[in-house]
Amino acid sequence: MDTILEVSDLSKSFANFNLNHVNFSLKEGCITGFIGINGSGKTTTIKTILGLILKDTGSITFLGKELADHERELKNRIGVVLDDGYFYEEMTLKEMKSVIAPAYTNWDDAIFQSYMNKFKLQVNQKISTLSKGMRMKYAIALALSHHADLLIMDEPTSGLDPLVRSELMDILLDFMKEEGKSVFFSTHITSDLDRIADMLILIDKGNILFNEEKDQLLETHAIVKGDTRLLNEQTRKLFLTLRETTYGFEGITHDIHIVRQHMKDVVIEKPTIEQIMLAHIGGHQHVN
Repeated sequence: MDTILEVSDLSKSFANFNLNHVNFSLKEGCITGFIGINGSGKTTTIKTILGLILKDTGSITFLGKELADHERELKNRIGVVLDDGYFYEEMTLKEMKSVIAPAYTNWDDAIFQSYMNKFKLQVNQKISTLSKGMRMKYAIALALSHHADLLIMDEPTSGLDPLVRSELMDILLDFMKEEGKSVFFSTHITSDLDRIADMLILIDKGNILFNEEKDQLLETHAIVKGDTRLLNEQTRKLFLTLRETTYGFEGITHDIHIVRQHMKDVVIEKPTIEQIMLAHIGGHQHVN
């Protein structure tokens, strides 16, 4: 698959937080989940990519071109949905659209209207009257109405009920049916990615901990339970986290194949994305 966006050596320093030489790429035709706990650097990374925060060092290329040098041209092909919003509360949906649409040379009013109909949004309704779920749908309608190739979303499901979150996942899957589309989806609600993500990037304290295919992560990681007598200096090293009690142990490994070879009579269970994330963030924790 072709690379659609490349982030190289991206750094940004604040008084109490640093992005530390961040490197990753997004592939065409993929939904990439950008995961991490609150405060890990997800929003800072996204806002730096979009030029809303000035980077200290690094290169950001989109479709092979430096984004900062071709900003007007390239941002036409990027749709953005931010959790903190950017709407004028007292405007109607139609008035807000009239502010945003001229920024895009490829704006397509027919597509916008089709999304408004699909989401049952009224153009004369004031933004201040929208629920959080309806605001998100409106933001998506705006983001997808100028033929964007890449949709960047920062915590789009935060504060939404499960039904609206499920609807959003369906919207993204429909978007991905078009050839050449990609999604960069930042969230700390990792269950949203179980159904839709192709790739996962984990950031913690401004550092990228992994950038891998979701299916590969789920195949190599596992929850392992067994008798503590199976633990020794060598087998302990196989676990990212390990909890021991008088009744046995439970740990998460990132190399299930080696565990199967060296530890017999253990119970092996499939972990969630959240459990994998927390295991990598926690590091080698041994709790008695």
